[in-house]
Amino acid sequence: MIAKNAVWLVTGCSKGLGRAIAQEALSAGYRVVVTARRVDDVADIVQGHEDAALALPLDVTRPDQIASALKAAEERFGTVDVLVNNAGYGYLGAIEEGEDADVRVLFETDLFAPVNLIKGVLPSMRSRRHGHIVNISSIGGLVTYPGVGWYHMVKFGIEAMSETLAKEVGPLGIGVTVVAPGAFRTYFRGPESIKQSAVVIDDYADTAGKSRAGTQAGHGKQKGDPVLGARAIIAAIEAEKPPVHLLIGGDALDQLRTKLDEMRRETDAWEAVTRGTDIK
Repeated sequence: MIAKNAVWLVTGCSKGLGRAIAQEALSAGYRVVVTARRVDDVADIVQGHEDAALALPLDVTRPDQIASALKAAEERFGTVDVLVNNAGYGYLGAIEEGEDADVRVLFETDLFAPVNLIKGVLPSMRSRRHGHIVNISSIGGLVTYPGVGWYHMVKFGIEAMSETLAKEVGPLGIGVTVVAPGAFRTYFRGPESIKQSAVVIDDYADTAGKSRAGTQAGHGKQKGDPVLGARAIIAAIEAEKPPVHLLIGGDALDQLRTKLDEMRRETDAWEAVTRGTDIK
């Protein structure tokens, strides 16, 4: 279990769920390294918590800044007990519409950067046989919709990486939890946090096109409360047996259950064909 004076390092704290996690962890009595690309954006979180909080600049796509942030955290607090990989953004566009340069930046930010941060904290966690890694995924890491395929790819990757990592580091005393939020009332669907392919193909108007419009139209109407989501994550990490998979938001749970039911029906319908490929 995580001690009440544990040190958390949270990425992407300027707004949304990352900000809420940092604030709620401080309120719960933890020490928190609060990071964002622009440190001025998180200075207010640290205000009044100077003994327990440290604000640092961190562009997660820059390995030098990752190394500097981890070094500063260890110099100030001695260690990092809980890493929360939250920084990231969305990308809309049909698979064919995806632009190579933009897609590569998406993968660097949403998938490879969390891996680099994990590699940065694991040596210390392994030596202490203690620690917890929290990766913020999405219900989009478990279900799919047209027009969101590139984002699904990175989040499915986060899910797979987290589940595998949990099996590798669990015997070493290190926990891993991958969090799949539904739609939360944050800036995530706004223009600052979601990018779109400039390529638009008319043939996808009724699929990816409608999904693009629907995603944007939902901005500001999401049912999830980021503060309650942050509290749920903290409660899960504090549990005697933290979950590997944590869904937050009733919509996320409903979407996953629908997919599981659909997969069950389809795999059952094709069971004879599936089993018929085995060597007799």
